[in-house]
Amino acid sequence: MKPVFSVSEVTQIIKNLLEGSDLLQQVYIKGEISNFKHHISGHMYFTLKDEKSQIRCIMFRSSNILLHFNPENGMKVTAFGRISVFDKTGEYQLYVEDMEPDGIGALHIAFEKLKAKLEKEGLFDTARKRQIPFLPRKIGLVTSLTGAAVRDLLTVIKRRYPNVNIVIAPVLVQGKEAAGQICSALYDLNNLGGIEVIIVGRGGGSIEELWAFNEEIVARAIYSSKIPVISAVGHETDVTMADLVADRRAPTPSAAGEMVVPEKTILKNEIRQLKNRLINASVGNINLKRQRLEYIRRSATFTKARNMVSFYRLELDQQLRSLFKNINIQLDGKKLIFKSQISKLQALSPLSVLQRGYSICQSSKDQKIIRKVEDVSIGDMVFVVLSDGKLLCRVKDARKKVMENDGL
Repeated sequence: MKPVFSVSEVTQIIKNLLEGSDLLQQVYIKGEISNFKHHISGHMYFTLKDEKSQIRCIMFRSSNILLHFNPENGMKVTAFGRISVFDKTGEYQLYVEDMEPDGIGALHIAFEKLKAKLEKEGLFDTARKRQIPFLPRKIGLVTSLTGAAVRDLLTVIKRRYPNVNIVIAPVLVQGKEAAGQICSALYDLNNLGGIEVIIVGRGGGSIEELWAFNEEIVARAIYSSKIPVISAVGHETDVTMADLVADRRAPTPSAAGEMVVPEKTILKNEIRQLKNRLINASVGNINLKRQRLEYIRRSATFTKARNMVSFYRLELDQQLRSLFKNINIQLDGKKLIFKSQISKLQALSPLSVLQRGYSICQSSKDQKIIRKVEDVSIGDMVFVVLSDGKLLCRVKDARKKVMENDGL
């Protein structure tokens, strides 16, 4: 019967085989550093890789404090150490005891070359970077629908300010097609309308996994965006070309969510405080003005002015009474003169003459006054105007001289 081993037993057998090999206990391995992390404990965790394979590495603090350089992602090194198995995960790894730089990785060289080129063209100038809107109504997200980044972004944004609208442009965030999709998404969001800020991001990863955000076309698409762009690629230690070109760089996707919108409850409290301050300031200002008004009202200057107004008001009343009195006197004098003139006119009026017993003789044809005997003929019809009417008479006789015995 064949023996049956537990997982631990098999792991231990493999570990013993590896640690029993003189070749693997003092081995030099050349490769490119990736996924480098310098833990708070002081230990270094990273991966060494070439075109076909990779191996996990750990360099304890007691060994790495003697290094004369700072390891970075993309750096080619030659590491010396021993290979063993980490029991908990069953993975073999290189326990590095010493390490020497062996040139800079190809991706790192390409990054530095493109960085120098774009910097020379002014794509990184801080003067051209725009302010992020304080409270955008609509936010565009360029990221993967399956990664943790989109969940972090949505969670943080909705928690801080649930009223905001979010438009997601799903893209690949690594691989050959990722850069083109990111550029297309930026173009589409710019032309959609209403979007006030765009977040471009993904979670952390190796330099290869983040490389889409180091592509020149992505950098230029961010630069050409009419809408402000926040780059949230990788972790805080990861810096990509997108971070350098964007208007703002967030160390993580969650940080981008905190950066793009304020927290609604805090904002409401601030508004409430400002409102109370405004009310208190207004009430205080009104009270101050009221006190100043009361002081002025009671001041000698204001009292004197008020007394002067009262004095001139009385003076004005006296002047008005005097004016009206003089006007009445003048009117009475004019009335007397007018009545006198009326009397004179009445004395000269033909009507007055008629009232004294005289009459006026008029031709019945043309109403002309008959002044002489020659103005009429025997048989003519004439009007005799009296004080109370007219008489129509026929001329029977016409004499030039009036005789006393005629009764006239």
